[in-house]
Amino acid sequence: MLNRPANSRPYSMRWIVILGLLTALGPLSIDMYLPALPAMAKDLSVDTAQVANSLPAYFFGLALGQLIYGPVSDRIGRKFPLYFGLSLFALASLVCMIASSIDVLLIARFFQALGGCVGVVMARAAIRDRLSMAESAQAYSMLMLVMGAAPILAPMLGSALLIWTGWHGIFTLLLLCDLACLLLIHFYFDETLPVESRRKLSIGQVLSTYAELLKDHRFRTPALAGGLLGATMFAYISASSELFIDHFGVSAQHFAWIFGFNAFGLIVLSQLNARLVKRLGVLRLLHIGASMQSFGAIFLLCLALSGHSTLTTSMFGLFFVVSGVGLTGANATAIALAEQGQRAGMASALMGALQFGFGLLAGLALYMLPYALSLSMSIVMVVLIVTGLTAVYVLRWRERRAMPPTPPTGA
Repeated sequence: MLNRPANSRPYSMRWIVILGLLTALGPLSIDMYLPALPAMAKDLSVDTAQVANSLPAYFFGLALGQLIYGPVSDRIGRKFPLYFGLSLFALASLVCMIASSIDVLLIARFFQALGGCVGVVMARAAIRDRLSMAESAQAYSMLMLVMGAAPILAPMLGSALLIWTGWHGIFTLLLLCDLACLLLIHFYFDETLPVESRRKLSIGQVLSTYAELLKDHRFRTPALAGGLLGATMFAYISASSELFIDHFGVSAQHFAWIFGFNAFGLIVLSQLNARLVKRLGVLRLLHIGASMQSFGAIFLLCLALSGHSTLTTSMFGLFFVVSGVGLTGANATAIALAEQGQRAGMASALMGALQFGFGLLAGLALYMLPYALSLSMSIVMVVLIVTGLTAVYVLRWRERRAMPPTPPTGA
């Protein structure tokens, strides 16, 4: 049952903006410092690949934190975990600002992710608390508009701060953004989970519920599809700085424009999704997005195998891979959470953990494969997308099986 007053509007724009800012905090923490990786490596006396290891550390924190916040929020509500997580993010950002060694940076980034991921879980759960599946798909698309600005603006801000303040200023700005989110939550975010809908869960019950969710094909299949297809973004993010700056020789400032161009495609498709979802349906749009991503990944793999990867051709293939997430992310989430009821918080957490877990594995695989970075990236993307597309085909097959047979025509 949806927790909103009768005859009320599904959601206000202010509510969506607040949820979007909370959701964007995690991606902002990744994208803003990407142009600074070579400079950070120089200051910390390591190579760029070692500093890039802070990305898998961050993804691990994102995955683990969501598994914790999900059951906690189902028990005590959505608002208090936001206070805790955002406060932890603030402390970790402060440590990142003053980090003088790679080890301190890696640990601080882990705890920064552990705090920052609370916004992703609470935003998805709050939407599920109040909205139907179709309304949720539209709301998730609106979230993509708000958080989609992060990959466009964040590298530009990071590049500017790198010139004006050095890389330490990037973490200062993240700290200020986090404090702004805390104020918005305190004054403008109303609790969406009533006391009577909360669940008192022990650790054993939490683990049992996660196991039940993974056994439930209504959740498992779309969650796997969304997690695998979304993880391609993290493979791209993990490789982007080294690929564009070190390999193609792009400056930190131009890197921001390249990164923003792909993010712009994601925003356009997410908004198109919001307009088309009632006409074409959630599952059909998920299939279209997955097919787009498949084309882009296979194109990149062919380029890498043929030795014809250039900045322009790589940008073309990556545009399809990244933009397709604008269709796959919102629709996979809406399908996965639609039937979860009181398990919405834990289902949201598990879905996010799967996505960031696959992203972590993708980031590690990039540097474990014994190939050039462009080939390794395309191989990882193809494996993720083909597996995710298979899950989408399973969903479509189940939908067709569930459809009532067409009555015979004629006399």
